[in-house]
Amino acid sequence: MIYFKDGEFLTEDKLNVSVNDRGYVFGDGVYEVIKVYDGALYTAREHLERLLESAEKIRVSMSYTIDELLEIAQKLQADNQISVGHIYIQVTRGVAPRAHQFPEDSVPVMIGYAVENARPLEILQQGAAMKSVEDVRWLRCDIKSLNLLGNVMAKQEAFDHGCQEALFVRDGLVREGSSSNVFGMKDGILYTHPANNFILNGITRRVVLQIAENLAIPVKEEEFTLSQALQMDEFFYTSTNAEITPVVTIDQQPIGQGVPGPLTRKLQTAFEAQIPKLVVAGDTKEREANGPAS
Repeated sequence: MIYFKDGEFLTEDKLNVSVNDRGYVFGDGVYEVIKVYDGALYTAREHLERLLESAEKIRVSMSYTIDELLEIAQKLQADNQISVGHIYIQVTRGVAPRAHQFPEDSVPVMIGYAVENARPLEILQQGAAMKSVEDVRWLRCDIKSLNLLGNVMAKQEAFDHGCQEALFVRDGLVREGSSSNVFGMKDGILYTHPANNFILNGITRRVVLQIAENLAIPVKEEEFTLSQALQMDEFFYTSTNAEITPVVTIDQQPIGQGVPGPLTRKLQTAFEAQIPKLVVAGDTKEREANGPAS
């Protein structure tokens, strides 16, 4: 595998990370994940813009432009010959003796790599189960930071109960998934949490909102309760790798008919139509996106 670190493309045996890197010591950094479909980066510019925004929010000054970052991501894809997968980019505040306050002279450290990662076709077709979990994270969830222990613990709790994803609930209100944004459909209206400090404004979330507008599906970006979530006609979560994943149960209670709903399928179809080449059953072939993944 070829990695990127601070201006160089390196093999794994030449890659090293200091134990004094603040990302390792404090989780003091930010990251992004960019999807690759048939060798092409999907919504890469939007992801990289958010990377710079997250870095600015934690007062890390990056010297790279969007175009330079895009070139790095494209080279990682090409050098690693990734067909379907993702690019991971991480930026930390840098290397310095361990102290909580910002070091005066540290230089940000950026690392990137590429991974082959098939689309989750089975779960896209059959749907997923979610488990509600109390949201005990900090109040700046809008920053895509390396501080993910709360997310990790929630995801594991969901897995321990046979579910694929956790559903964060704070003050009785549904916020987002442990690694996703969530949407509910009721009486033909699409509901999702407003983009504020309680959630990460996901890139796939933004794509879905645009698709909904194109399809004339009414949208309300407003908070709703867990009880209201359980009464939705349809429910789904979104992320770079999860795409648009239908949710068939929350806390073991069926959502709607307990199967992926028609409007979710409609959104899946429209999402896939934006990707000219899809991976079907592990094989890459060009086709018209006439229906959801199967």
